[in-house]
Amino acid sequence: MQTRKSVEEGRTIAEPLKDTDVFPPMVVQMIAVGEHTGALDTMLSKIADFYEDEVDEATANLLALLEPLIIAFLGLVIGGIVVSMYLPMFALISKIA
Repeated sequence: MQTRKSVEEGRTIAEPLKDTDVFPPMVVQMIAVGEHTGALDTMLSKIADFYEDEVDEATANLLALLEPLIIAFLGLVIGGIVVSMYLPMFALISKIA
């Protein structure tokens, strides 16, 4: 709302965004450059592309960390199933012999 009011008063978009501390300084600077050059839409598109790449990279890293954990968990589950299948058979064989 503060940004909206400041734009209605004729100020730039970047000034109130800098005061809110919600956006990183790089984003505010890129918005300011986009306003000064008249290419705000291009700058916003570049910001979106940058953060999209960053999120994709973070997601890929998280999946790479989770893969070994998932494999270990599945190994334990399958191992538990195998043990639960063979344990009664071994118990039965030991009683027969």
